Amino acid sequence: MGRALVGGLLRSGSRPEQLNVGEKEAAARELLRREFGISASADNSAAAQGAAVVVLAVKPQDAVPTLAGLREVFARQRPLVVSVAAGVRIAALEAACGPGITVVRAMPNRPALVGAGISGLYAAGELSVAQRASVASVLGSVGETVWVPTEAALDVVTAVSGSGPAYFFFLAELMAEAGERLGLEGPTARRLASATLYGSGLLAHAADSDLKRLRAEVTSAGGTTEAAVRVLEGTDLRASVSQAVAAAVQRSRELAAASANPVMGAGVS
Repeated sequence: MGRALVGGLLRSGSRPEQLNVGEKEAAARELLRREFGISASADNSAAAQGAAVVVLAVKPQDAVPTLAGLREVFARQRPLVVSVAAGVRIAALEAACGPGITVVRAMPNRPALVGAGISGLYAAGELSVAQRASVASVLGSVGETVWVPTEAALDVVTAVSGSGPAYFFFLAELMAEAGERLGLEGPTARRLASATLYGSGLLAHAADSDLKRLRAEVTSAGGTTEAAVRVLEGTDLRASVSQAVAAAVQRSRELAAASANPVMGAGVS
């Protein structure tokens, strides 16, 4: 996700010299320099020097140790911290940063890799107009953004849009398999399913999109789509989807609870 954000910011007009990355792996640092022309350092403190916005894009277990290693830098320059570390709560992030640091949590999703993502955003306190603009600039570089009123709502964002791409890929995978069983060649069936997934997404993304209306427009009375939808309704697909999303929400909360008291330590991530 860090690479996606770097690429998105550069496409949105940021200059390479405005971006600094802390990365512990030498090969990854070299790739960042070569691909994006940006500065990458093994020292997070060096990378954060002078930054107005610090983006934390690390594995959840590395979030608190990484921020704790930056406390002296944060105390001097008071940046806005934006965390895309899944599940790590604001309270833990703020405690690691030290007093007076504003933290925003963001939950982007995988389509951010192609600039078509959507990110749920949450901040525990009030943000200034400038801070909101900064968050919108960073996360908006890889797609849309929506603010949610509570931190608990981010678990639902995780279940709907964070995990959501897998649900659609699974359905397209099953459609392709069914097409192949019914006589299509495998590559043709997969291409039909993938292209249908892509095109349907474009339709659903239209400014005036109404998902129920879009479905109704394809479902002619007595037609092939109605026959298929009737089977799906007969399997109680609605309940299955509801249960699946609820299971993802529950797992997100379990993972957050597990990382609520991480072991403090030094390290670069």
